[in-house]
Amino acid sequence: MIMMFGSQRDYDFLTGKPGDTPPWPDEDVAALHAFMEKWNRDLVESGEFVDGQGLSAPVQARRVELRDGVPVVTDGPYPETQEVLAGYTIVECDSFDRATQIAALLAGTPHPQDAALSHEWYVDVRPIAGGPPQIEA
Repeated sequence: MIMMFGSQRDYDFLTGKPGDTPPWPDEDVAALHAFMEKWNRDLVESGEFVDGQGLSAPVQARRVELRDGVPVVTDGPYPETQEVLAGYTIVECDSFDRATQIAALLAGTPHPQDAALSHEWYVDVRPIAGGPPQIEA
């Protein structure tokens, strides 16, 4: 599973919500969507794509935790610095190294040249529990 992360601030940039930083120009948002569509299409064509979904903004999330044995629900968004899972893609490929190569292609995801990123870009790649062992020693 290739997991992509973001924050409420990232969603706001993309959707043009008012905030401290101007939203991404429409052409930059279109370039991002075109890049992701091609990345997914290439995985489908190679036969490695299994599933992928983007998730709604953190403002629509709820966190459930236990406090003194009682479930407590907190509505999002969470602090802007806190990252959340923004989406995922499941691939079935020959090795963990191949899954890492696929994830590395996301390093070229376009963004506005003058965008002030709140953190360095990254994704996590993890085998799904119960699947065939894919990690080389």
